[in-house]
Amino acid sequence: MVLKPEPVFEAVEALREGPGSRVLLLTPQGVSFTHNLATALAGEGHLILLCGRYEGFDDRIRTLVDLEVSIGDYILMGGELPALVVLDAVVRLVPGVLGDASSAVQESFAGGLLDFPQFTRPPEYRGLDVPDVLLSGNHEAIRRWRRKEALRRTLTRRPDLLTAAALSEEDRILLKEVTREVQAETEGPARLGLPRESPR
Repeated sequence: MVLKPEPVFEAVEALREGPGSRVLLLTPQGVSFTHNLATALAGEGHLILLCGRYEGFDDRIRTLVDLEVSIGDYILMGGELPALVVLDAVVRLVPGVLGDASSAVQESFAGGLLDFPQFTRPPEYRGLDVPDVLLSGNHEAIRRWRRKEALRRTLTRRPDLLTAAALSEEDRILLKEVTREVQAETEGPARLGLPRESPR
């Protein structure tokens, strides 16, 4: 099944609010959807999201489109779920949507790194403890621990992100510490011939 051009052209023309309207087409052939793109789209005044279905759409529909977007290298039956992903990621970046405006700035990808581990009460559960530093009340030590753990997660899970991350001098020092610690953790089991434990 291929979407015909007539209803899509008419729908977009009816929805356009002038030159400020941006039309996005959800397609596996589009640019990769990233946090940076979500941030840029959050600054737009009006977005129209077009979703294909099954085989997609008549290629003439592309003439309506400002940007083709893909949420990943896989195929779904339609563009509805990708549209929801884009919608959710973009709307939360619109000022006033989140209760605390700083929340969107402190999460994974916002600063080029993955987020640090999060904990809540109780301080101990089934032998698993919240790190002591988080219970210390020392705000500077907590800030430093969080930054170091964000660097650790990024290094061990998504090291590719570190090449583009804007790292401060403190970040570089912490990253060296983390790198030494991670190497020590992986060398121990390797020396004994044991498999390395996968990250949780």
